[in-house]
Amino acid sequence: MLWIPDVDQKPFSISFDDGKTFGLTVFKRGPLTEKLFELNLGDRVGITGPFGTSYSIKPDYHYYMVAGGYGAAPLGNLAERINGAKIDFIVGARSHDLLLFEDRLKKIPNLNLHITTDDGSAGTKGRVTDVLEKLLENQNDDKRILVTCGPELMQTAVLALANKYDTKCEVSVERHMKCGFGVCGQCVVDDLGICTCMDGPVMSRTIANQIFELGKYHRDKTGNIIKF
Repeated sequence: MLWIPDVDQKPFSISFDDGKTFGLTVFKRGPLTEKLFELNLGDRVGITGPFGTSYSIKPDYHYYMVAGGYGAAPLGNLAERINGAKIDFIVGARSHDLLLFEDRLKKIPNLNLHITTDDGSAGTKGRVTDVLEKLLENQNDDKRILVTCGPELMQTAVLALANKYDTKCEVSVERHMKCGFGVCGQCVVDDLGICTCMDGPVMSRTIANQIFELGKYHRDKTGNIIKF
């Protein structure tokens, strides 16, 4: 959780961690991030956490990482932390100029990078799930796991493929978080009643399948339902 006094506090995924320092990847989207972009080197912000769950680290598994947009940040960090695992990393964006960490990902051993763009300006024109399904059809691994982060409709499509091919899957469920440690109840999901800041954001296929609202709607900071 990153806090700027008198502005706001927001959750961010860790995109880089070498054990001594860590980094966050931030898009300018609202009052807090706009203020953050105005700060200078040496200015202070508040940091608490890390909170919640994380992706599994299974070096003996074949990972299929599916990232949409900013979802490349936490999955890029995960890919760097897994030693020895075979990784098919599928990253998608609207256009080539919005792709994250392309050069960084190419340096990771045992990683095959697959790029998709909506406009076809890089990689394959189309959706990340199209590439994922072809890989799942053609690669029959005894130990494989899907991990995904990005827009929720993309993630629910990945979850559907995990169900179709009966594959382990971990989904990052993003909800409006205020406290980060289960006190305010702002990030509770229907109809399990669990807080995504503690029981998530990373959830197993079993739990994700039980979230009624997943891919249908979420709630804004006032609790109003916002449909996807």
